[in-house]
Amino acid sequence: MRWLKDPLLWLVVLYLALLSAMPYSGPLFAHWFPELARPLYQQDSFWQLTLAHLFLVVTASVLAVVIGVGSGVLVTRRHGRAFRPVIETLVAAGQTVPPVAVLAIAVPVMGFGAWPAVIALLLYGLLPILQGTLAGIDSVPASSREIAQGVGMSAWQRLWQVELALAAPVIIAGVRTSVIINIGTAAIASTVGAKSLGSPVIIGLSGFNTAYVIQGALLVALLAIVSDRLFERLQRWFSVRAQ
Repeated sequence: MRWLKDPLLWLVVLYLALLSAMPYSGPLFAHWFPELARPLYQQDSFWQLTLAHLFLVVTASVLAVVIGVGSGVLVTRRHGRAFRPVIETLVAAGQTVPPVAVLAIAVPVMGFGAWPAVIALLLYGLLPILQGTLAGIDSVPASSREIAQGVGMSAWQRLWQVELALAAPVIIAGVRTSVIINIGTAAIASTVGAKSLGSPVIIGLSGFNTAYVIQGALLVALLAIVSDRLFERLQRWFSVRAQ
């Protein structure tokens, strides 16, 4: 029964319980917080909002991992090192642009919906992944590369079985940071018509309904905590494998 003592399990249980209880939490708000005794958010199912929120985050994060790790590998190869300053500058510039500004530019081109939000999250989440990839590959000992070359490994085998395998914990740390940032940032997707856990927050702010804001913010925060614990486990697993 050791798994019953796992904090991550209870965080997941707490999140699922909150999802189920949110539509019926009006009396609790009214009893403990009379000033918040306002109609609670029931325009959409919180289960649907969570799935929509995860779709935005997962889609943007997968694209960011492909682009970030791919770019990091490319600029650490002999023929791509000259492009490293350019790639780092471009990716850093992408994060300096506020996601709201990206949405304002993307909506006239792509229309309202989820995809402008995905583009904004992609640009905002690239930098930690690229930095983690560069730091991880740069930290691989030269002796490991030489041994791999000495035993006859091809360039692809050295990259996959040595460099990326040893750099994986640092890369996962960058992905972890990117995902946690995007879980919070995805809340603004509701401003361009995309469903997310930010919908109650945006509607609550515009209608001065604090109960809406608390419902959405609480679920976003707990989702970020659960995701962070999951990535901590994944990072620890890769660290053990890399030893």
